[in-house]
Order: sequence, then C-alpha cells, then structure tokens
Amino acid sequence: MKRIVRKFLGRKARPRRPEAPVLPPQIEEIRQGALKGQHLQIVQWGQVLLDSVHVPRDPAGALDWFTIAASAGFGPGHNMRGRCFQFGWGCEKDLQQAAQCYAAAAAAGDEWGRYNLGILTMRGIGMDADLPRALDLFRAAAGHGHAKSMNLYARFLEEGWVVSQDRAAALDWYRKSAEGGDYRGQHNYATALVDAGKTEEALGWWRQAVVDATSDILLAMDQKLTALGPKGDADLLERVRARLKEMGISPSGEAVSAQ
Repeated sequence: MKRIVRKFLGRKARPRRPEAPVLPPQIEEIRQGALKGQHLQIVQWGQVLLDSVHVPRDPAGALDWFTIAASAGFGPGHNMRGRCFQFGWGCEKDLQQAAQCYAAAAAAGDEWGRYNLGILTMRGIGMDADLPRALDLFRAAAGHGHAKSMNLYARFLEEGWVVSQDRAAALDWYRKSAEGGDYRGQHNYATALVDAGKTEEALGWWRQAVVDATSDILLAMDQKLTALGPKGDADLLERVRARLKEMGISPSGEAVSAQ
C-alpha cells in the first residue's frame, strides 16, 4: 500500500500538508497512518481535510486521498469519492460518476455506499428512478446493520412501495433504526409509539432525536409535540424550537427574519 501512495503522489502534486504546527495526537496518528498506506486512516485523513478545525480545509487534497483508498479497492474510499462527486467537493459535480463510485463501494461491501446509491436510485438523481432496485439496496444494508437503511426499508414496508405493505414489520425496523442511533428512525418510531398510546416512550426517543435532527425532522417533531399539548414535554418542545431558531427557521417552516 505504501507503494500505491508513493506512486499516486509521485505522478501528481501531493495533497497539501496541514499548516498547523502541532496536531492533536489522535489527528497526527491518522495522518501518519495515511502516509504509511493504511486504508482506514487514508479515508479518515481525507475526512479531516474536508472538515476539521485542526487543518486548513482542502477538498481537492481530500479527494486525492479518497482516490488512493479507492484504487486499493477499499469500499469507504469509493464511497467518499462518491460524496465528493455528488456535492462538488474538490471537483465538479458529476452525479453519474457519484453513482458509479457508490456502486463500487457497495460491491466492495461498504454499507454507506449501498445506502447512498439507494438514495440516488430512489430519487432518480443522476439516473432514472428505480424503486425496486432502491428497495433491494436498503434491504441489504439494513440486514447488515446500517441504521439509516433500516429506516428507509421500514418506510417502504409502511407505505407498501413495490413491496407488500407490512406495518408490523415496518414498526420493528423503525425500532431497530432508532436503537441504531438514526434520528429519522427515532422520530418515526416515536410517531408510531404515540399512535399506539405509548407517549412517554415516544418522548424518550424524541429527546434522543433532537440532538442531531435536521430541520425537516425538527419541524415534524414540533408539530407532533404541539399536538400532544399537556401530554407532551414543554422543555423538549422548547429545545426543538431553539434548534430551529438557530437554523433561522420558525416552527411554521418560514425563515426567521434577521434581528
């Protein structure tokens, strides 16, 4: 692997080194591992270059490191290359190339690659929408313990999208997703628990979801908690609205005017 790193860096400009005079030990350990050709550390170092307070942001350098890992057949390297092409990190956006990278990641056994390919396939991004294929991808990743895929597999089962509707099975997969730490799964499971009259249990899952939830889930939580009235949790509702305010969004979904 060291030869691959040297060969790659020898035929093009080296990814820029961090300018910070001293890196925290855990970050320096990742950097040293990457320079030694260790697959996981190569991907982790690329992620540091994408988004870390410890080094200057370097998306192009990150893409170089992900490419090294992908060239060695490492699934997470293919997946992160796909992220770069999907969002234009260090390169021009290329959704078809992103899909190819995710497919390579999935073929190498990377569940994040399988999930990301499923998202593009479900939504028709960079390709024609193909719900049966998306279902297969989410079902496979869910079976391998990927929490976000569990949530989407549950959604297919709940709605009966290209599969027989099975709400009992959907509830079970939402529970597994929630237990796996996915905030969408936590919200969906909490919603189902409220419908089943298990409000206190539902509130516990919403308290976990509020920490990482994105605006769409926070808005949905606001609606559900508001509808519960005195049966809900006023402090939790306040936390939800505080997070929305930080994002510049009012509970109604409208942008908050700058003060």
